[in-house]
Amino acid sequence: KKGFDFTLMVAGESGLGKSTLINSLFLTDLYKDRKLLNAEERISQTVEIIKHTVDIEEKGVKLKLTIIDTPGFGDAVNNTQSWKAITDYIDQQFEQYFRDESGLNRKNIQDNRVHCCLYFIPPFGHGLRPVDVEFMKALQDKVNVVPLISKADCLTPAEMRKMKDRVREEIEKFGIKVYQFPDCDSDEDEEFKQQDRELKESTPFAVIGSNTIVEVKGQRVRGRLYPWGIVEVENQSHCDFVKLRNMLIRSHMHDLKDITCDVHYENYRAQCIQQMTRQVTMLFSNILINIIEKDTLMQEMLQKMQQQMHEQDL
Repeated sequence: KKGFDFTLMVAGESGLGKSTLINSLFLTDLYKDRKLLNAEERISQTVEIIKHTVDIEEKGVKLKLTIIDTPGFGDAVNNTQSWKAITDYIDQQFEQYFRDESGLNRKNIQDNRVHCCLYFIPPFGHGLRPVDVEFMKALQDKVNVVPLISKADCLTPAEMRKMKDRVREEIEKFGIKVYQFPDCDSDEDEEFKQQDRELKESTPFAVIGSNTIVEVKGQRVRGRLYPWGIVEVENQSHCDFVKLRNMLIRSHMHDLKDITCDVHYENYRAQCIQQMTRQVTMLFSNILINIIEKDTLMQEMLQKMQQQMHEQDL
């Protein structure tokens, strides 16, 4: 089967387990060469854009996955407009695609547009912080934003339910447009409809990542070992890791790509065409004004010449 491309952005402050979750999701180690920064270095660090590419295979289908990491976001003392480098990057990918689409080599366009942004919300607060609201609202019309509650093993099940309810309420209160799962078709089977209901009820996904293999009842699984027990990454009663992975790789990847193309990119494209139309209109207006001014000048010169000739005749 022919493979395809998918670009996933991850954003959130340091220490929320972004790298570990990505490695867990795609069974890889994208960050083995990363330099760990101390607190002082993190505070002074500006927002970077770092790309990692990995080839994975899911049910015989090859997928070229690009991970866009954003180290430095949310770590400064003043995080005002810390999302600017991220929105600029998304716009740059749209601009490149628009140029390629308008060129001669349209058949071989490489799609580097960002199809989804996983935004990590810390589990330690009581809902969304101002920086969370600001970030998601800045990106909501450019990319599919999927909010995640990170480090779900820090909360009890009751605390997690309360946190999810609070985040959902605040997303609605602040008018934040996050990725909406499409409704099922009426002819879908009941199992798929049930999975869809569970996905919608689970948002925002509470996630745990781990690069450690532990043994549970004779089976080796990814998890975290604590004095009080073991947290299994792929145990759906412990977190929403499996739901997130299935959503990204299996059930909703095409929808994420379609919305990127048909909604977010089309909005950008319409703005570009509108701007180009304004520029062309302004250019023609300036040319017309220039012609009229020259014509007026010529008329004045002719009138002067006629007047001079008339005076000479007298």
